[in-house]
Amino acid sequence: MRNLVWDHLHGYSVPSALPDIDVAYFEARDLRPEADTALQARLLELLPSQPWEVTNQAGVHLWFESYFGHAVPPLLSLEDAIATWPEFATSVGVTLTDEDAIDVLAPHGLSDLLAMQVRRNPARVSLATYRQRVAQKRYRDRWPRVTVVPC
Repeated sequence: MRNLVWDHLHGYSVPSALPDIDVAYFEARDLRPEADTALQARLLELLPSQPWEVTNQAGVHLWFESYFGHAVPPLLSLEDAIATWPEFATSVGVTLTDEDAIDVLAPHGLSDLLAMQVRRNPARVSLATYRQRVAQKRYRDRWPRVTVVPC
C-alpha cells in the first residue's frame, strides 16, 4: 500500500518497482508452511510476473525468532498482525469482502501513510532493525517528500 499511495502523492505515472507483494492472511487451523507455498504458487499461476510473498500471520510466531533473533507471542487476528508491522505507514492492508467491497485495515490509522512519514512501530521492530530497514529501503531516494523519523 505504501508504494501505491506514495507514488500517487508524488505524481509518479510509473509505479515504483516492488521487491515483493505481501499477501497476508490469518488461518489458525492450518499453520503448515506448505499452505503458504501452495497459495503463492496459485498466485504465480495467475500473475507470473509479480513477486508474490504469502504469509499466514497465524504462524509467524513459529519462525520469527529464527529469522529475527527474538521470540514473539502468537498473533490473534490479521488486524493484530498488521498492527505489528515495521513502520506505522506500512501497517496498512486491504481485504476484499464477500460483497466485493474493499476494507482497509489500518490499526494505527492512515496519518503516517498519507503524511509520507516513516516512523518505527516498536511492537516488534528493534531500533537496529528499523535503522537497517530505513537504510535498505532508501525511502527518501525513492520518494523525496518522505520524512524519516530517526531513532
